Amino acid sequence: MNLLITAVWLMLPAYLPNNFAALFGGGLPLDLGKSFPDGRRVFGNGKTFRGTAAGTLGGVSVGLLQNYLSPQLGLPAFGEGHSLFIVLIGLSLGAMMGDLVASFFKRRLGMERGAALFLVDQIDFVLGCWILTYILAPAWFMENFTYSVMALVLIITPILHRLSNIIGYRIGAKKEPW
Repeated sequence: MNLLITAVWLMLPAYLPNNFAALFGGGLPLDLGKSFPDGRRVFGNGKTFRGTAAGTLGGVSVGLLQNYLSPQLGLPAFGEGHSLFIVLIGLSLGAMMGDLVASFFKRRLGMERGAALFLVDQIDFVLGCWILTYILAPAWFMENFTYSVMALVLIITPILHRLSNIIGYRIGAKKEPW
């Protein structure tokens, strides 16, 4: 049970950005309405500057709260000072970037906005956050994301992702329940 709590705790700044983006996003698309040489949009209207900023800031904010609470709860901290923000940017922005990369490839496959791509939609943000966090804070990453934590994250994330999308759909924050 402790491993499960630790895994979810470490991933919260990455799990929540897409929810913040769905709630507070919209506006100017990241691709500025441009198409790739294949004639399809680079990312589509669902990936916006405001959503990316809201997602990243939301994830960082959650991580700051977690970092404040971590000593009382006996859970891992995300760092101190400058390194704290580096780790939280890695987790939050990395999650947003992972989702963006998946969106790019889904457009190349001719998939419309909101179309489901099994496992890619559930894991893209995990890989994005892990890669960016490892690049920005390798020592913190290796200390906290042990093999057992990473394996558990890969198992529980598709389940948690599905549940959060159903909730988002039911409250009207998402147009699709996946």
